[in-house]
Amino acid sequence: MKHEGHTHIGPEAVAAKRRRYGYPCTAHFYREPPQIVGGKMHKLYGHDGKAYVDFFTGVSVVACGHCNEAITARTIEQLQTLQHTSTIYLTQPMVDLAERLANGVLPGILKRTFFVNSGSEANEGALLAARLHTKRRSFLALEYGLHGRTFLTMNVTGIPMWRADDFLDEDVAAFIPRPYDPGMDQDAAARRSLDALASLLAAKGDSFAAMIVEPIQGNGGMIAPPDWYFRELKAMLEEHGILLIADEIQTGCGRTGRMFAIEHYGIVPDILTMAKALGNGVPIGAFCTTDEIAASLNRPSASTFGGNPVSSATALAVLDYIEQEGLVERSLRIGGRLIEGLRKLQDRYELIADVRGKGFMTGAEIRGATDEESAAWTDIILERMKDEGFIIGKNGVGRNVLAFQPAMIIPEEEIEAMLRALDKVLAGLSQT
Repeated sequence: MKHEGHTHIGPEAVAAKRRRYGYPCTAHFYREPPQIVGGKMHKLYGHDGKAYVDFFTGVSVVACGHCNEAITARTIEQLQTLQHTSTIYLTQPMVDLAERLANGVLPGILKRTFFVNSGSEANEGALLAARLHTKRRSFLALEYGLHGRTFLTMNVTGIPMWRADDFLDEDVAAFIPRPYDPGMDQDAAARRSLDALASLLAAKGDSFAAMIVEPIQGNGGMIAPPDWYFRELKAMLEEHGILLIADEIQTGCGRTGRMFAIEHYGIVPDILTMAKALGNGVPIGAFCTTDEIAASLNRPSASTFGGNPVSSATALAVLDYIEQEGLVERSLRIGGRLIEGLRKLQDRYELIADVRGKGFMTGAEIRGATDEESAAWTDIILERMKDEGFIIGKNGVGRNVLAFQPAMIIPEEEIEAMLRALDKVLAGLSQT
């Protein structure tokens, strides 16, 4: 089948090539997946011409919309001018981007940026910077957090399925319970988390370089702590000279109704990482910190592709677009309507056990009689919503949380249409 001048081999052939030439660790959603061949703003298009409203955006990446002309025009312009030299030569887009982040985008006194290519690299760099600054080796992390697939980031990842290395260092990371438990009041769960932190700090607080946290856990199931949690956590860390790293790989660039999700909690981290939405599909990541901490990262280091002219020019276009279109405020306002609509469905259907999150980073937990049934129901809902023309993600420790992370430009009427389709799907399942 042809589409826009290209020959598409179809989903079965694509899947067969993945099995033949890829690694067995890779997988895809859906029993009957489409071959995605195009995208425009909030929609994706399959090989057969069918349109899908994208409520997952490549896991929070295409936050300003697929093939957004205001952004891609500047990417193309840079591609046709200068693509790459590496950081050993002087180019302007990278320093313009660093300046832009320091002046009005990053919170507080975070002024220094090191550019890389991905979220894993950004978190790896942040952990290294913390070690060099504090002269300490170990890290603290929350259970069920996800921070990357490099060695240090996998050590501080708390979701078992993403700890793929059988030879992780047992003494690199210590985990405390996250501020959430389905069987506990939210404040009680958060207090339990801080009590566990206090015990660890009392025992060996001088051994930790930093604590890394997602302000809202994404793959852990859209877990947003109570408003007071991170203020108390930060104060406890400061008493022991431990840095706080905010992993904003999924939550950054306006998705939650603040430019960075940590801003909901009234604190400034010592190091902040970002990636995903910063490039709107063009690979770029960064770890950002203060003058003082940056001064400790003074041994020779570079990223061959990090901060290259194309990714930097694209990120500048992304930041311009977010500001000009008021997308941070829109995420809070329109995302709030999404949450409200999902909660109305929760009131109607027992399958929805919980709705949580902030802005356009929202999850609806599906709960059956067993963990296996919960995951199975989730997959069925994803499949049927795909058939209805809506791409929804999933996450959660048990892979049973519907993930709603649409482009921040999504029209309100598409949210209403998705809620109607989900209502229809849930009604059908409740009759089986």
